[in-house]
Amino acid sequence: MADETQATPDPEQDLSSRFPTAYTILFGLIIFVAVLTWFIPARQYERVMSEEVGREIAVAGTYSEVEPNPQGFVDVMLAPIAGFYDPDSYVANAIDVALFVLLLGGFLGVVNATGSIDTGIRTAMAGMKGREIWMIPIMMSLFALGGTTYGMAEETLAFYAILIPVMIVAGYDAVTGVAIILIGAGIGTLGSTINPFATVIASDAAGIPFTDGIVLRVIILLGGLTICAAYVMRYASRVKKDPSRSVVSKQAAAHRQLFLADTEAGEVDDSLTGTQKIILVLFAATFGVMIWGVATQGWWMARMGALFLFAAIVIGIIGRLGEKKLTGSFVDGARDLLGVALVVGLARGIVVIMEQGLIADTILFSAEQSLGGLGDLAFINLMFWIEIGMSFFVPSSSGLAVLSMPILAPLADFAGVGRDLVVTAYQSANGLVNLINPTFAVVIGGLAIGRVGYDRWLVFIWPLMLILLVFISAALSIAAIL
Repeated sequence: MADETQATPDPEQDLSSRFPTAYTILFGLIIFVAVLTWFIPARQYERVMSEEVGREIAVAGTYSEVEPNPQGFVDVMLAPIAGFYDPDSYVANAIDVALFVLLLGGFLGVVNATGSIDTGIRTAMAGMKGREIWMIPIMMSLFALGGTTYGMAEETLAFYAILIPVMIVAGYDAVTGVAIILIGAGIGTLGSTINPFATVIASDAAGIPFTDGIVLRVIILLGGLTICAAYVMRYASRVKKDPSRSVVSKQAAAHRQLFLADTEAGEVDDSLTGTQKIILVLFAATFGVMIWGVATQGWWMARMGALFLFAAIVIGIIGRLGEKKLTGSFVDGARDLLGVALVVGLARGIVVIMEQGLIADTILFSAEQSLGGLGDLAFINLMFWIEIGMSFFVPSSSGLAVLSMPILAPLADFAGVGRDLVVTAYQSANGLVNLINPTFAVVIGGLAIGRVGYDRWLVFIWPLMLILLVFISAALSIAAIL
C-alpha cells in the first residue's frame, strides 16, 4: 500500500521547497521598505529636466529636508497595484511588461498546440548528437550581444520556454537553460558598451561622451562572458555525467513532465511536416523582428506584444487549428505565465514604496557623504559597492543612472578618477546585482517560467558571483591606477 501512494509524485509538490515563493519574498520586501520609511529621514534633491537624458535629474547641492511620508498599511496593500499603474494618475508602471508577458504566453501556447517546437527539438538534438555543449557559449554570446547593445532584459522572457526543453533533452537541466539566458543577457548588460538605457544615459548624466571608457567595458564584457560561459559549461557537463549533482535534481522528473510532456508521451512524430517547418520559420522570424524593432525602431512592450498577437493568429491559421483551438490555446498559454505577470507588479511595488516614502534621495546623500576625501583606489571600490547596494532598491539601469550619476559622478574629480570609470562602476554593479536581484522582475520572472526556486538559483550562482566580483573589482582598480 505504501508503494502505491508513492508511485506517482505530484509535479507541483516536487517543484516546491521550504524556501518562500517569489510572491512571499517580494511582498516581504515591500513591507520591509515600508518600515524603513518610518525611520529613514525624508530628504530630496531638486530636479530639473535634462534634454540630453530625456528625463528629470537630481541637482547636486540642493539636498534638503521635506515633509515625511511614511508608508502605512494601505500603502503596502496598494503597492502591488501601483506596481502596475499609478492608481491616482493612471500612469503606467509595469502594466505594459505584464501584458507583454501574457501575450507572449498566448503566442507560445498557440505554437505549442501545433507540435512544431517539440518535433523541432527532437530533430535538432538528433543532429547535434555529442556536440550539445557548444550550444551554451554560442547562445550566451548571442544574448550578451543583445545585453551590451540595447540592454536586453524583459525581452529574454520570450526565450525560456524555448531553450529549457532543448537543454533537458540534451541531458542537462532547467537551471542550465535559465543560466544561458539570464546570465548571458546579464553579462552583456553588465559589460554594456553602447546600451542606451545604461551607458548612454549614465554618461549623459555624468556629463561625458558615452564612448569614454569603452575599452575597459569591452574588456569586462569579454572577460565576464568567458568566465560565465566556462562556469555554465562546467556545471552542465557535471550534470550530464551525474544528474544527482544538479541543484534541482529533486525536481528533474517534474521538469521533464512539465517541459517535455508531449515529447515523452510519444504524441509528436520525430519528423517535421511541411507545415511545421513553415511554423518554425515564422516562429524564429517573429523573434528576429522583435529584436530588430527594439534595436532599430524604438519598439517597446506594446509593439512587441502586438507582434506576438499577430504572429499567434498567423501561426494558428497556418497550423489549421480552427477558431476554438486557436483561442483556447492562446488563453491556456497566457494562463501559464499569469504568475510571472503578477510577479512583475510585485517587484515594481518595492520601488513605488521607496519613492513614495521619500527615502531614495536620503540613501543617495549618505553615499555622497561617504565618498568625500578618498583616494582613487578606495573611491572607485567604495563607489562600486554603493552602486551594488542601491541596485537592490533600484534595479532599473536607466532609473539608477538618473538617480545616482548627477550626484556621484562629479565626486570623481576630487578623487582624481575619470568620470567614465564611475559610469563603468555603476553599470557593472547594477548588472552584477541584477543576476540575483529579487526586486528585478526579469530574474524572478525567468525563474518562475523555468520552475527554478530562488533558493536553488542562489545555490547555483553564488560561486560565479564571487568570481565576477573579484574580476570587476580588479578591473576597476587597475583602471583607476592607470
